[in-house]
Amino acid sequence: MSTTRPYSPGDRGPEPSGASGASEGGVPPNGASAGGATAVPAVPSGGRQVRRLSFDGASGVVPLARDFARQALYAWGWLPAASADRRAAAEDVLLVVSELVTNACLHAEGPDQMEIACDNKVIHIEVSDRGTGQPAPRTPHRAGRPGGHGMFIVQRLCLDWGVVRVPGVAGKKVWAELGAPA
Repeated sequence: MSTTRPYSPGDRGPEPSGASGASEGGVPPNGASAGGATAVPAVPSGGRQVRRLSFDGASGVVPLARDFARQALYAWGWLPAASADRRAAAEDVLLVVSELVTNACLHAEGPDQMEIACDNKVIHIEVSDRGTGQPAPRTPHRAGRPGGHGMFIVQRLCLDWGVVRVPGVAGKKVWAELGAPA
């Protein structure tokens, strides 16, 4: 399902100032990681754990985003997977991360930031960019043709996904949610 809700289901809107894990000056406590990207560690928020990755000046952003998401999955106990179903769920998360970041690279001048959050039931992935386009699965989907499958894959793997735009601010946030493994 594709939506353009202002916030994803269960989200109560933007987090209060300072909830990102960054210090008051806006500088993340861990500093910059490889490639110019900045990672902000998990921030517990009522059972919800959040990690953010800034792509400011980074190159190789798709593998960087996948590695960042993989590290979060290890920290949250999704990996190493105890069963084939749990492994498949973790691989789905990594695939959705790749598709969202790739779409930002191809259609929106690259991603600005990625957020990945986890509670007991849902993984929430959000990629922000400065693009003006509206992501949508190609219709009709042509499985045998190269390219154009990204949002179709996201739609098939996710519980829900959508786009958030803030009036007066350039760009958008594309979010997707996947169910936690049983």
